[in-house]
Order: sequence, then structure tokens, then C-alpha cells
Amino acid sequence: MNDEELRNELLRRYSRLPYLKGRISLRMQFKRWLWRGVIGGTYFVKRLIDIIASLILMFLLTPLFLVIMALIYKSSPGPVFYKQTRVGRWGKLFTMWKFRSMYLDAGERLKEIMAQNEMTGGVIFKMKNDPRIFPVGKFIRKASIDELPQLWNVLKGDMSLVGPRPALPSEVNQYSLEDRRRLEVIPGITCIWQVSGRSNIPFPQQVQLDVQYIQSQSVWMDIKLLLQTIPAVLLSRGAY
Repeated sequence: MNDEELRNELLRRYSRLPYLKGRISLRMQFKRWLWRGVIGGTYFVKRLIDIIASLILMFLLTPLFLVIMALIYKSSPGPVFYKQTRVGRWGKLFTMWKFRSMYLDAGERLKEIMAQNEMTGGVIFKMKNDPRIFPVGKFIRKASIDELPQLWNVLKGDMSLVGPRPALPSEVNQYSLEDRRRLEVIPGITCIWQVSGRSNIPFPQQVQLDVQYIQSQSVWMDIKLLLQTIPAVLLSRGAY
């Protein structure tokens, strides 16, 4: 190839660069839009399921709510609901609701029994025979009935039916960078480790399972976990 032929070949080849760059840029934009559409669509379906399911469940469970409220008040006079500040997606704080299962002075008594923490990892406090829990409270905790008021949090959008359990600010302060990955999604009422052993699973493994959920979450996985929650609750696996 002589000099003139080489020059013509180079001109032909490099004259296409703006065109090729334009095609690559358009392809990348299309993939980005497609990805955003998939993520947005999944979130929309998940949110729609949360709203419909929480409304239906709150309506159907109203008689049970009234009975539990009466039993709690009889067992330990005082507020039947317990509210607590929890950490949501991206560190946003919100008020989480539960049926009260502990005596009113439970917070003050925690320091006395902190050394008896039975949860591996030290971040979360769990104790099978926690003296702060009154009799009816033990039942509703074991049956996971104490978590049902969180359907209101789901309806509001603070929580989802499925997602990592929301942590206390004091727990998040002890998180490692890996642990903080739990805060990338909206917290939920049930999750993988909730149906796999609950309090019997050490905290580091809970984080691993939550990260596993975040990396592979889908509507079908949420439905599967919701179905697995039913036998987990009925058998009270790892609940205390």
C-alpha cells in the first residue's frame, strides 16, 4: 500500500468515529433507560402489593387487634401500642409501631441485663427468658402478633412487607461498611432470615442474608418469602 492509499484508508476509517461514538452513546443511553424502567416497574409493583395487602390485612385482622389490645391492657395497664424510632432506607428515621409486649420500665431495666445478651455479634440484644416481657407479651412475640401494627408503616411507605428488618439507631451506629448495605432498600416486616431461623441466626449471618436479598430481590422472591413466613410464624421457629 503506497502513501496515497494509506492516507485514503486512514481518512475513511477515522471519518466514521463520530458516527460510531454516536451509536455507542445511544446504545448506552437506551440500556440506562431500560434498566431504570425495570427498577421503577419493580418498585411500582412492590409498592402496589404493599398498599393492597396492608389494607386488606388490617381490615381482616381488626377483631384480633381488639382482642390483643384488651389482653395487653389487662396484663400490663398502660399504652397497648409501643412506638420506637427505627432507621429506614438510606438512614432515614421513622416511627415503627408494635403491640407492647414489655413492662413500662423495660428501657430502664435493659442496662441490668445487657451482659446476658444471647445474640452472637453483640449489635442486637436478644434473650430467651427476658424478664421485661409480661406473660401475654411472650405469647404475642412468639406468634409474631406484636409485629402486626407495622402494617400501618407498610401502608405509609416507611416499610414494605418484605425487606431487611429495620434497625435501631444505636445498632446502626455499630454497623460496619458491609452491614450498612442493609440500608439500601426499604425495610420490611419479613425477610430471608426471618423465615430461616430468626433469632437463632447470628447477626453477621443476618447481614449476609439481607445482602443476598438486596442483590436478587424481585416480586416473585417477595411472594415466595411471604408464603414461607406463614409456616415460620405458625411453628414459631427462632421466635422469642
